[in-house]
Amino acid sequence: MVKETLAQAETKMAKSIEALRNHLGSIRTGRASPALVDHIQVEYYGADMPINQLANVSVPDPRMLVIQPWDQSALKNIEKAIQLSGLGINPTNDGKVIRLGIPPLNEQRRRDLTKRVRHEVEESKIALRNLRRDAQNELKKLESDKQISTDELKRAQDKLQEIIDRYSREMDQVGSAKEAEVMEV
Repeated sequence: MVKETLAQAETKMAKSIEALRNHLGSIRTGRASPALVDHIQVEYYGADMPINQLANVSVPDPRMLVIQPWDQSALKNIEKAIQLSGLGINPTNDGKVIRLGIPPLNEQRRRDLTKRVRHEVEESKIALRNLRRDAQNELKKLESDKQISTDELKRAQDKLQEIIDRYSREMDQVGSAKEAEVMEV
């Protein structure tokens, strides 16, 4: 029962690391990346859909994203969604594809983006702490139901803390790598 509780907590923590990577992937750097537009929702026949389900997103060079919709009628909606997304990039539409020129970031914008990266990392760490609290409550319930001893509870809590520390360090590494990528000129 203890192993199951710890395994479930660790699985959820791994998912929160993956979610952090996805969030950080959508933060703009000086280079083009298809992840920049993955989170943008486009209204398409009455339903909101992500761009990558409506179009092919490619990176022909480091400063350019090309979005080629599979249905040309979605072109205007995709362009509008990009403009409203707050990405800070103005799309150009040639009737067949949308091009997004990624301008180099100025120093102030880089600092703002690193703050956003730190915020995302901190939010993910809060999620880790919540997962730890839930697992500890479950372990305490096992002890109160006399399914495990106090010693087993203590060992399980120590093991849980080791897992939390490992995932917290990994989140810091992911955040530091993204900060370095944002600050790269």
